[in-house]
Amino acid sequence: MRKFSLLDHQLIPKHEIMLEDELKSVLKQYAIEKEQLPKIKVVDPVIQEIGAQVGDVVKITRNSQTASEAFYYRLVIA
Repeated sequence: MRKFSLLDHQLIPKHEIMLEDELKSVLKQYAIEKEQLPKIKVVDPVIQEIGAQVGDVVKITRNSQTASEAFYYRLVIA
C-alpha cells in the first residue's frame, strides 16, 4: 500500500529546507535576521513530511499569476 504524500497534492506548494548559504543570501537581501521571518510550527504536516527541525528555514515556492513563481520563507518553531 502506497502512503499518501501531502506534497503530491496540487494545492500544496513546494516546500524545501534551505541551505545555510542560500539563507544567508536571502537574509542579506532583505536586511533582516532569521528570527524576523514569518513562523511555521514544527507540527505542521508538511514540515513533518519534509523532516524540518526547529530552527530550520523553509522555502515555499508558490505559483503566481504575475511572476510565475513567488518565494516565501518560514522559520520553523516549536
